[in-house]
Amino acid sequence: MARISGIDIPKEKRGAIALTYIYGIGRSRAKSILIDAKVDENKKVSEWNDTEIASIRDVVGNLKIEGELRSETQLNIKRLMDIGSNRGIRHRLGLPLRGQRTKNNSRTRKGKRKTIANKKKVTK
Repeated sequence: MARISGIDIPKEKRGAIALTYIYGIGRSRAKSILIDAKVDENKKVSEWNDTEIASIRDVVGNLKIEGELRSETQLNIKRLMDIGSNRGIRHRLGLPLRGQRTKNNSRTRKGKRKTIANKKKVTK
């Protein structure tokens, strides 16, 4: 199993797919990494030799990925909340940020339903 930037890459997958297991690397970025490292993107990770792994590590080492990228994202969200922007307020309240309706949907963002009981009717 190849290990790149602290992440175990699955060896039975193709290189372009396997690199997407690293946070901050998607399909297009994985393909460009393999092109820069001069490695065939259809080659499986188990077929990589040591020089190919080293060249991929060099290319990936120059990118902002994993912990550094996660902390930067969290700092950006915290900055939005501190300045009191609309997006920051929506983050604080746990609501959708990009203009979605919240009356019927957005359960993923709002969480499980909180049922509010009806008023008891007074019987005469």
